[in-house]
Amino acid sequence: MNSVIFILITLLTFILMEGVTWLTHRYIMHGFLWYLHEDHHKPTGHTFEKNDAFFLIFAIPSWLCIMLGLQYKIYWVAAIGFGIALYGLAYFIVHEVIIHQRFKWFSRSNNTYIRTIRWAHKMHHKHLEKEEGESFGMLLVAKKYWEKVRKEGDKYKSK
Repeated sequence: MNSVIFILITLLTFILMEGVTWLTHRYIMHGFLWYLHEDHHKPTGHTFEKNDAFFLIFAIPSWLCIMLGLQYKIYWVAAIGFGIALYGLAYFIVHEVIIHQRFKWFSRSNNTYIRTIRWAHKMHHKHLEKEEGESFGMLLVAKKYWEKVRKEGDKYKSK
């Protein structure tokens, strides 16, 4: 398999994972698996949450695609697994490090994108129950959140 095609499949999978994540978050995590996700909206104070089980739900298909794709030399399957894994890494950095600041690497950032994804996630978490949620994506957020953050930024610049 041409390495360019391998890279394109990996990147396409990464991009498509935002949609998969949105759908999973909206209809599964805020649906029939709410009992696993609920403690993320209503923190218990424990280091680990039941919500952390979703890491495995995404990691297992990634691992299987990589392992079986490489083992059986079906490299496009491995590329899909690498794309899922790459998205998992991005999700960890955005959700755990930037948004929830479990690690303080970007805690003082004034970057517009970082402020926008934090605001969108805050709007998601204002809903404590599984119904009436908003902003289910992770890397891409709705225009209204960008507008709010930009307007807020302009307010500070004019002072």
